Amino acid sequence: MPFTQLPSLLAEALSARGYAAPTPVQAAVLESEALGRDLIVSAQTGSGKTVAFGIAMAEQVLDEEGKLPFTREPLALVIAPTRELALQVSLELIWLYGKAGARIATCVGGMDASKERRALSQGAHIVVGTPGRLRDHLERGALDLKSLKVAVLDEADEMLDMGFREDLEQILDATPGERRTLLFSATMPKPIVALAKRYQRDALRISTVGEDRGHGDITYQAVTVAPADIENVVVNLLRFHEAESAMLFCATRDNVRHLHASLIERGFDAVALSGEHSQNERNAALQALRDKRARVCVATDVAARGIDLPTLSLVIHVELPRDAEGLQHRSGRTGRAGKKGTAILIVPYPRKKRVEMMLRGAKINADWINPPTTDDIRRNDRERLIAQLLEPVEYDEEDRALAERLIAERSPEDIAAALVRAFRAKMPAPEELIDRTKQPMGSAGQKDVAGHRAGFEDTVWFRVDIGRRQNADARWILPLICRRGHVTKNEIGAIRIGANETFFQIPRPLSGKFAESLKRTASSAEDGEVTIEPSAVGPHADGNQGPGGHRRGGPPVKRYEAKPTLRARPSNGPSGASSASGASDNAPRGARPSGGRPAGGRPSGHGTGSRGPGGPGGRPKPSFRPK
Repeated sequence: MPFTQLPSLLAEALSARGYAAPTPVQAAVLESEALGRDLIVSAQTGSGKTVAFGIAMAEQVLDEEGKLPFTREPLALVIAPTRELALQVSLELIWLYGKAGARIATCVGGMDASKERRALSQGAHIVVGTPGRLRDHLERGALDLKSLKVAVLDEADEMLDMGFREDLEQILDATPGERRTLLFSATMPKPIVALAKRYQRDALRISTVGEDRGHGDITYQAVTVAPADIENVVVNLLRFHEAESAMLFCATRDNVRHLHASLIERGFDAVALSGEHSQNERNAALQALRDKRARVCVATDVAARGIDLPTLSLVIHVELPRDAEGLQHRSGRTGRAGKKGTAILIVPYPRKKRVEMMLRGAKINADWINPPTTDDIRRNDRERLIAQLLEPVEYDEEDRALAERLIAERSPEDIAAALVRAFRAKMPAPEELIDRTKQPMGSAGQKDVAGHRAGFEDTVWFRVDIGRRQNADARWILPLICRRGHVTKNEIGAIRIGANETFFQIPRPLSGKFAESLKRTASSAEDGEVTIEPSAVGPHADGNQGPGGHRRGGPPVKRYEAKPTLRARPSNGPSGASSASGASDNAPRGARPSGGRPAGGRPSGHGTGSRGPGGPGGRPKPSFRPK
C-alpha cells in the first residue's frame, strides 16, 4: 500500500526519496491498532526501522497543518547505542521531516558538547543521541524533557549489552509519564522485556522477524580451518568473492590492528574500525568505503554497530561471536533493504561443535564448506577478467592510435596476454592452505576410532632436551613450544615427559612450518638454551622407556594432552600479547633447571600462540585463536 494515510509533507518526502510502498515494519506501525500506542517492535537491521519510527511519531509531533510547531523543549527523543547509528538516524529524520520545518539536534560522544548545548538552547523539535551524552546534557540542565511526547529506543538490546541500562533509566525517568514509548530491537531478550514493562503502558508487540531468526536475504556459510591457517583463509575468502565491500569482525582491537596491517601489506584496500580510533578517523574510514577507495573494513563488534553501507555484500566472522544475538547483529551489516549478502564464519576445528549449537540456537541453516583454494580463486579470476575485458567501453582517437601502434609492434595474442597480466597484477596473491585431506572436521577433544584426538591422526614427534630431572612441567613447556614454534595450544598433541627429555606431537601438515619457526626463534628467544628439534622415532627411542611409554622398573612416564583453549587470557608480560594457555599464567616462578634453562617459571615476554618477537624490542604478532 502507498503512504496515503500520512501527512502530505511526509508523503512527499518519502516519494522524493524513492519510497513507493512501506516495508513490512513500516506498514505494521501504520495499522490502526498501533496508532498512538506504545510499541515493542522486533525487526531486523536494514528493514527500514528508522523510517518506521519516524512516521510512527508523526501523530504526536506534527500540528493540524502537518508542520512542527515552535518549541524550546524537544517533542521527540531518539536514543541509539553508537555514534554512527545516531548520526545515521539524524540524517534520515532530517530528510523525512525537512519539509515540515523540523529542527533536529544530534548529541553523541566524541563531538563538541558546547555546540550541542547551543543547539539545544535554541530549540530542537527532535533530539537524537547516545545514552551517555544525553545523560550528561540532562545532568547539566542543557536537555529539558518536560514537554517530550515520544521516546524511541533504537536497538535497545545493543544498548543493554553495552551497559547503558542506568543511563537509559535516568533519561526515561526524566520524561513525562504520559509520553509515548517506541522500543525497537532486532532481538527481544529478557532484559528488554523487563525494561518495556517498567516504562511502557499496554504496549503492542510487533514482530516482522518471523520464525527464521536469520536474515532471509543472507546466505550463511561456515568454514572449518586449522587455527594456524585462519589469516590465510581470510585472504582466500576475500579473493574468492571479490565483494564490492566486505566487513571482517575480530574480537579485540589488537587483532583488528594486526589483520588490517596484514591485508594492507598483501595489497588489499582496507580500513580499520576499533575503540582506539578517533571519531575523525572513523568518519574517514567509512567515507573511504562509501567512495569505494577501500573495499575491506576490519572491525570489532562495538565499533561496527550502527554502520550502514549499501554496497556491503560480505561479512566474515574472523573470530567467532559470543552468542547467537552477536552473530545476528554482525551479519546484519549485510543483506539490508532487500539486497543479498553472504556471512561466513571461520571455525577453528576444535570449535565446530560450539558453532553448530550457536547456529541451532539462532535457527540459522549454514552451509559447511571447504575454504577456497588457489585453483578455485584462479578459476574465478579468469571468469572475472574475461567479463571485465569484454565490457563495452568508449574509445577516443588517441586510444585508437595507440592501439594501432601496438598491433604493428606485437601480435594480438601478445597484446591480450599483456592486458591479462596487467589485470592480474592488481590482485593480491591467494594463499596456500594446509592440506585439508589431513585436517579433521571434528570438535575439541573428539577422538577417532584409533583413540587419537581429532586432528592428530597423522603426527610428527618433536623433542625438547629437558625432562623431569630439570623440573620440566607441562604448564610452562606448553607455552614455550607455542612461542618458539608459532602455533597455538590447540595444535599440540600429546606431551610426554621423560627423565631427561620431553616429546610432543605436531600434526604433520603443520610440522614443516613449525620446524622453520624453531630455527628462526632459537637464537633470539630468551629461552634459547632449550633445544627443540624433530625426533625420528619419538619417545620409545629413549633407552629408559619401554613400549607404552613406561620406564623399565619404574612408574609410567607422565603424559599430557593439550586441550583446546576455551578463552584467551592476557599475558602479564611486557609485550601485552594475549596468552592462549590459561595454565601458563599460573605456572610457579623461581625454580630453574640445571644449565640455566627456565623451568617452573613461565618464560616472560609473550603469550602462547604469538609469533614471538621480531627482533630486539619487537612486538609479538597477535594470532586468531578460539576464546
